[in-house]
Amino acid sequence: MQTSQLAPSFSLSDQDGRTHSLTAYQGKWIVLYFYPKDDTPGCTKEACNFRDSFHELQKLGVVILGVSKDSVKSHKKFADKYQLNFPILSDESLATIKAYGAWGAKKFMGREYNGILRMTYLINRKGRVVKVYEKVNPLIHVKDIIDDLKSLEL
Repeated sequence: MQTSQLAPSFSLSDQDGRTHSLTAYQGKWIVLYFYPKDDTPGCTKEACNFRDSFHELQKLGVVILGVSKDSVKSHKKFADKYQLNFPILSDESLATIKAYGAWGAKKFMGREYNGILRMTYLINRKGRVVKVYEKVNPLIHVKDIIDDLKSLEL
């Protein structure tokens, strides 16, 4: 996916069973981040960093949405365990994950397989992708996003 491209639409359920769609957030900036699996070390660090930066991002007028292929039930346990204060969306069909290009070849311990790539999309008020973050470092990722948001004209 290229920057300035319209973000693909989606309609997915969060950890509480509420449906979220791209059109529902029109007029707001969105951080849409894709992560491999609930309650794994890197994904937990990334989610907790978003949780801890929630108010700063909110002050900038930004909505945070996490997406993985885990079930709503799995998301509920993950969100409750780490007191996540933003929606994490379930895409068991992989349709949204694939539409955003967040599905692809991965390597772990010498084994190759297809899975969710840790990627984030910054989407502007008009629904256009303004920045794509690939191969995200979960420890510093949120700071990079905040720095980028501050450099943009929000």
